[in-house]
Amino acid sequence: MSNSEPEAVVELSIPSRPEYVGVARLAILGVASRMRFSYDEVEDIRLAVGEACTSVLDRLDGSTEAPPIQIRCLIDPGKLTVEVKDSVPLVPREARGEGGSVDDMQLNSVLIRILMDEVTSEDDSSTHTIRMVKFVAR
Repeated sequence: MSNSEPEAVVELSIPSRPEYVGVARLAILGVASRMRFSYDEVEDIRLAVGEACTSVLDRLDGSTEAPPIQIRCLIDPGKLTVEVKDSVPLVPREARGEGGSVDDMQLNSVLIRILMDEVTSEDDSSTHTIRMVKFVAR
């Protein structure tokens, strides 16, 4: 992997509301379709981005206006990197008063890791970023 600049960058900012996840999915569908991915790979990318956005919505507590979700696509000839970034606080389910034995964030993470070739997650004091990479088959 080189540290060179991507061939193109596509950025989108959507409100942190469920009705806008479809906008993110459509945008990524357009980006991935322009590359040499198969139909199934495009669908995998689209689903992974939707899951990443949904994981942000799952963390909302509803008490304040939610900051937007930032989606950034780094397009290279051999791969597509998608970053989904938000500044929604990471609050454990127990602290939100939600029970249950299965954590939705864990399920989203597992699904994203199955669909994409590389997945990393970064947290700092104010932001959370999921970086997903899909390589173009040779």
